[in-house]
Amino acid sequence: MALETSAEAPAPLRQVSLLVGQYIDRLGGIWVEAEVAQINRRPGLCFLTLRDLRATISVQATCHSAVLDSLPAPVTAGARVVVQAKPRFYAPNGSFSLEIREFRLAGEGELLAQLERRKQLLAAEGLFDPRLKKPLPFLPARVGLVTGKDSAAERDVLEVARRRWPDVTFDVRHVLVQGPQSAQAVIAAVRALDADPGVDVVVVARGGGSVEDLLPFSDEALVRAVHACRTPVVSAIGHEPDTPLLDLVADVRAATPTDAAKRVVPDAAEESAGLRQARARGRAAIGRLVEREAQALAQLRSRPVLASPLTLVDGQQSVVESLRDRAHRTVGHRVERESDAVAAQLARVRALSPLATLRRGYAVAQAPDGSVLTSVSDVPAQFSVRLADGTAHVSTTSTQEDPP
Repeated sequence: MALETSAEAPAPLRQVSLLVGQYIDRLGGIWVEAEVAQINRRPGLCFLTLRDLRATISVQATCHSAVLDSLPAPVTAGARVVVQAKPRFYAPNGSFSLEIREFRLAGEGELLAQLERRKQLLAAEGLFDPRLKKPLPFLPARVGLVTGKDSAAERDVLEVARRRWPDVTFDVRHVLVQGPQSAQAVIAAVRALDADPGVDVVVVARGGGSVEDLLPFSDEALVRAVHACRTPVVSAIGHEPDTPLLDLVADVRAATPTDAAKRVVPDAAEESAGLRQARARGRAAIGRLVEREAQALAQLRSRPVLASPLTLVDGQQSVVESLRDRAHRTVGHRVERESDAVAAQLARVRALSPLATLRRGYAVAQAPDGSVLTSVSDVPAQFSVRLADGTAHVSTTSTQEDPP
């Protein structure tokens, strides 16, 4: 029932606030379509600002974190949503809010949710495994380009690539890059280029656009076709924020078509500069090595044994000469001692020699047969007498024995 009030009988503010809260509570749960203007996640609870799609009206809302986590795609600012919520009125400060119990993405948000589910399924099959990525060739002989005819993406790729490496050649396949037939056209072009042995890398390029415009490049059949390619594939779809599923399965993801051209072919000027720098570093390294070895050689040559090699010989020569002199002295002394000993023995031998006795006036009588005559009775008619300086032959006329 209506509240009866007048200037003389006004209603207390608390009563008005209470009645407003009771009326709002009777609304029950309602479905609301809005745009997420702001979202602030906190542990267990999320605070959102919902904005009307046309009018300049915003309402604060809250929801449990589990409600947002259950969605197939994350909710971000700008997402269009349909929520089931319970209106709430907070009497102490008179604020109105919505307690969200269920979230549903609408429009582009629903499309993103579908892509997220498809992404999770394909990822579970291993199609996005980084270990399957093939490296790009350093300098491809021919580059396959799949893009729209007379598009800005085609112009960017060709101009940038040829400016970086003038001799690069392209095999361009023009296809539809938007619409329901686009995915099949891109698949056919990619397969044809992959089958060509002269093509070293394939680039799929398109300019930016909305999620709906880029939807063909998230087609499951296209993702599987690129996964099956033996030739490295570069995805250059849209701008940096755009992430179609083709970016995930391709061997290399380029932020833009221009970035793809930079990744596919090297910059001739940069490579030349790199070669010059490498040559300069090599020359400097060799120079330092030669200088270091020259210093080491100079240090070796400055050592006494190498600076004057005869020093060691001279020192050893002095030792040899000293040893030789000692040997000479030792041998001389030994010879002298032995000479003295020989002289002494010689003197003894000479003293005992019969010849010495003969020199003192004695003589030796010998028979013709050489035997020494020691008795007169043994004297033959002819015998010899041995003197100190010779032998005399004697004839006997008579003999006489001495008396006893």
